[in-house]
Amino acid sequence: MSSTSTYPNIKINYMTEENMISLYDYLGKPAGSDLGKAVSTAAKKANIKVTTRDVSNTKYTGKIMLYPKEFLVNYFNPNKEPVQIELPF
Repeated sequence: MSSTSTYPNIKINYMTEENMISLYDYLGKPAGSDLGKAVSTAAKKANIKVTTRDVSNTKYTGKIMLYPKEFLVNYFNPNKEPVQIELPF
């Protein structure tokens, strides 16, 4: 699956399952609905492809959004140099 997008100065060419992560995985804690909505809105505005994953644990059961890791790094650190992950192919 391929997609291109810019969010500020980031270009994502290929998205694989390995580089798609949830806000929980990125932050190390639950993000909450307000932050989740803000990230989702920013992803939509930047034409970022997102996927979902079903989870079930004692605190939450349902779908969660997965974002390209590069997008989350740049979303939460907008003043740093853009991050690009080298893919093995």
